[in-house]
Amino acid sequence: MVQPRPAAPTVKFVDEYCQWYKSLFPGVRSFEAFKYLHVGCISELKRKTLPEIAQIVGLDNHSLTTSPWDIEKLRALRLELILQVLKGRPIILIIDETGNKKKGNKTDYVKRQYIGNLGKVENGIVAVTAYGVFCGMTFPLLFEVYKPRERLKPGDKYLTKPQIAAIIIKKLELMGFNFNLVLADSLYGESSANFISILNDLGLNYLVAIRSNHSVELLPRQHTQYLKWHKFKRVFSNLSSENRFIREIIHGKRQEKRYWQITTDIEKLPGNTTWYVMSKYADLTPRDVGNFYGLRTWVEYGLKQSKMN
Repeated sequence: MVQPRPAAPTVKFVDEYCQWYKSLFPGVRSFEAFKYLHVGCISELKRKTLPEIAQIVGLDNHSLTTSPWDIEKLRALRLELILQVLKGRPIILIIDETGNKKKGNKTDYVKRQYIGNLGKVENGIVAVTAYGVFCGMTFPLLFEVYKPRERLKPGDKYLTKPQIAAIIIKKLELMGFNFNLVLADSLYGESSANFISILNDLGLNYLVAIRSNHSVELLPRQHTQYLKWHKFKRVFSNLSSENRFIREIIHGKRQEKRYWQITTDIEKLPGNTTWYVMSKYADLTPRDVGNFYGLRTWVEYGLKQSKMN
């Protein structure tokens, strides 16, 4: 019996990583295409589309677009490998939206809609994505494409983005992931019935953005208190830092659910660098709130280039 030739080497750490998935591929050529795909993903290409990756690594586009591996099996193995590394230890879960601008409407679920990483309304496709944070490392877990009501296909069910996020969290919990904190932006923070209630049902701690005009019911003779500002230093991934300020806002009596305001300027409260946050996390300090919330903005802005590709 003729032994299959070994796969051509690429970059050492890419070869070592891809080796974990080798059993999923029916032949050496498809496994090589899988490795070259990763090489293209870490290249300096500005737009990492499959045709451009194929061109830069010397493959025909057919090798990538019609590869025979099963994406669901690959995804399941990737998550299983992450679970093996975690060994039951909890992670921070970040819910975020990833969008891509698209021309025309041939791609399923494309429409004119707000694309967060572009910061404006464009014709494109959007996915709700779950990231994990563990020991300073940020890694993708699961994503689900948002299907606009106008672009539903037969058999599709319309789900809002908060509903999709809640389903993703339940899936990850069933797989064995443990979370000590969930972070999300105001789209999810304002979705009490479809997202916050699910986090409460699952007993999860959370820190979510809310709108500046977020409504809180007060009992008769209760009022809102703004506590004193606390200064803290927000340290970024490149080790640069920025002074920020945070204060707690107490509506009526302090309860399990708490409210915070974060800003870079306590005098002017600039709209683009002032945030309102709601938390449910016992014994949370103002500094904890500021730094945890910074993780969410890191995924939104720090990973902006990789999310656009």
